Amino acid sequence: MRLDDFDFALPEALIATRPASPRSHARLLLAEGDRISDRQVFELVDILRPGDRLILNNTKVIPARLFGTRTRGEAIAKVEVTLMETVPQGWRALAKPLRKASVGEVITFSDQLSARVVAKSDTDLTLAFNLTGAAFDAALAEAGVMPLPPYIAARRPADDRDQIDYQTVFARHAGAVAAPTASLHFDEPLLRALAAKGVAFTEVTLHVGAGTFLPVKVKDVTTHKMHAEW
Repeated sequence: MRLDDFDFALPEALIATRPASPRSHARLLLAEGDRISDRQVFELVDILRPGDRLILNNTKVIPARLFGTRTRGEAIAKVEVTLMETVPQGWRALAKPLRKASVGEVITFSDQLSARVVAKSDTDLTLAFNLTGAAFDAALAEAGVMPLPPYIAARRPADDRDQIDYQTVFARHAGAVAAPTASLHFDEPLLRALAAKGVAFTEVTLHVGAGTFLPVKVKDVTTHKMHAEW
């Protein structure tokens, strides 16, 4: 299976950089056997039946994108980091520019938050932060921004609205570095309407990793290595 088998034309005007308002007015493609129809998400109230069950991912996106500096002698260089997952030494992270990062150097993100590079691979860094637990969470909330997917980040910078827009209404457990995007289209009125109809809900926690928006670089997609989720 080749990567170019999935090529298609996508007009710029159809690339959303903000959610629909209300959220549940986003477009929905409904497939019923051989029949396909264009609907809207709020119409799930008419599509789903009493006794149906929706599985909701209650993961919460953390502000995993950090901008910092590293110092070598008198030279100060900017570094952009996107946290991916926790590891025993700290956090695995994507970095720009990765090539110039060195094991042992310290990246400073704010007056409170810094990290030492403890390992480096061809694709990412391992960072040991100066803070842990609640102190780390507070410093990350202050210094970090929401890790928007590249197709959005290439068209506008992250801002304060993303703290709400890029989070589901049922987000509870912090840990994801990307949103479970289909869930973003559900809002409280829709959830109440579905519950009133007799649709049941089950919550799970699956922290979405950076693999959800990393590019596929191989021509044969069967050889693409996926990042794990947890």
